[in-house]
Amino acid sequence: MFDKNELEKIKQKKEEWEKGTLEKTLSKRGEQRKEFTSISGIPYKRCYTPLEVADLDYNNQLGYPGEYPYTRGVQPTMYRGRYWTMRQYAGFGSAKETNARYRYLLDQGQTGLSVAFHLPTQAGYDSDHPLSMGEVGKVGAAIDSIEDMRVLFDQIPLDKVTTSMTINAPATALLAMYLAVAEEQGVSWDKVGGTIQNDVLKEIICRGQYIYPPKPTMRLTVDLIEFCQKQVPRWNSISISGYHIRESGSTAAQEMAFTIADGIAYAQACVERGMDVDKFAGRLSFFFNCFTNVIEEVAKFRAGRRYWAKVMKERFGAKDPRSMMLRYHVQTGGVTLTAQQPLNNIVRVGLQTFAAALGGCQSLHTNSYDEALCLPTQEAVTVALRTQQIVAEESGATLTIDPLAGCYLIEEMTDKIEAEIDEYIKKIDEIGGTLTAIDQGYIQKEIQNSSYRFQKEIESGDRVYVGINKYTMEEEPPKNLLKVDMALGEIEAEKLKKLRAERDQGAWQKALDHLREVSKTDENVMPAVIEAVKAKATVGEVCDVWRDVFGEYRPKEFI
Repeated sequence: MFDKNELEKIKQKKEEWEKGTLEKTLSKRGEQRKEFTSISGIPYKRCYTPLEVADLDYNNQLGYPGEYPYTRGVQPTMYRGRYWTMRQYAGFGSAKETNARYRYLLDQGQTGLSVAFHLPTQAGYDSDHPLSMGEVGKVGAAIDSIEDMRVLFDQIPLDKVTTSMTINAPATALLAMYLAVAEEQGVSWDKVGGTIQNDVLKEIICRGQYIYPPKPTMRLTVDLIEFCQKQVPRWNSISISGYHIRESGSTAAQEMAFTIADGIAYAQACVERGMDVDKFAGRLSFFFNCFTNVIEEVAKFRAGRRYWAKVMKERFGAKDPRSMMLRYHVQTGGVTLTAQQPLNNIVRVGLQTFAAALGGCQSLHTNSYDEALCLPTQEAVTVALRTQQIVAEESGATLTIDPLAGCYLIEEMTDKIEAEIDEYIKKIDEIGGTLTAIDQGYIQKEIQNSSYRFQKEIESGDRVYVGINKYTMEEEPPKNLLKVDMALGEIEAEKLKKLRAERDQGAWQKALDHLREVSKTDENVMPAVIEAVKAKATVGEVCDVWRDVFGEYRPKEFI
């Protein structure tokens, strides 16, 4: 890409600078630290020049937006055509309380919904289960039945908004309820748009909200993907998630590598089901984290787009351009937020939002500054949404596509991260694939090692964390925190008692019996699940059928 003679001149001039201007300055005073590294530990050189990207093949490595290998973005016009979907993740207390928050956010300019379910729903338990005690509505909305789903989307037309649902092991049950409510609104399934997470591999790796063993779990995941491909064509049937991998302590490259490894496993399972890659791959979506080091995050997103395009084209033989596109949602880094000096988090989230925009995301959630202390207050969530709007409208990040392309540092770091992704994927292939790598604890150990390194850097002071190990101050206890009423558990239990007493017992039992029989075969379970939730079977009751049929997963302990 660069003339060899010009490169030689640059090299000579750089050597002169190092021996002259630089050496003279360093002899008078040193630099602030011995090593300058990214959050993930990638070393930064003192100065970058065309020498770092001398071998760059523009057409094959970068290309143009909307064209393979998609390094510069998946759409030809990106944000010049339209901004990313501003989708604030929200849910707390009852379905009614969460519905009020959704309608407030839509009134404030949010352009998509994102449902946070409380932990009992995520674990496949109803609100009146003994294990749900003390957790009802705490970190998400309490959704037990189709009646709750109706309230959750009351006065929200499901053909006008897209909805993301963060649910994994019980994903089929929650999507079934959503589709049933859409029908009740008179909305046909081909007009329903959104995304369901449906990614249990990452739950096994790092988050812990799994229920069943990996094999039947993969069956349920593929059933949902297959059903949506045929019946709900605008729905992204999986959101392959690196967010939680990064929250658990991975590096940027590990986040991307292990997420792509999960994506390969899901794609392979679909192919083995007999599905045509170009029929389902266009609806595979991804979900990534975004930390505060803007340069590293932008490079991570660009490297991931390029690598996934190669995987789909070269490994799976995809021919449809949409099959090769890494389309992804971003959430700013929850683990980066501090309870100390919480207003500092506004700056952190602003930088992370800027990085997500420069990196080319399709959808974005910005964390609220008070989330290290409580569920987001209305004031804090408004600031979080305004952060997206300010970056979109005022920062300049949306005026051109891939603004940092050609930056020597960005291009070298993109190449470095892609090379590290490739190294991990090859290692996982050698082990025997993603499921084997998870079973042997390889992926978990890699994340743990990175997390340990980062924590040591914070505790030693080698890495500054403002308000934590530098620039600390005495503070008043926080006030006006959002709290969920502990009585909600009793209220939800009473609702369930009433539901169970009033539903048609014959239709309910027949539907669950049918689900049980279908689950023992190779037949797709989704129609039977939809039938069950329409008969007012609860999330816990559907999941209990599968607990009986499939058993429950207990991971190995790794030392």
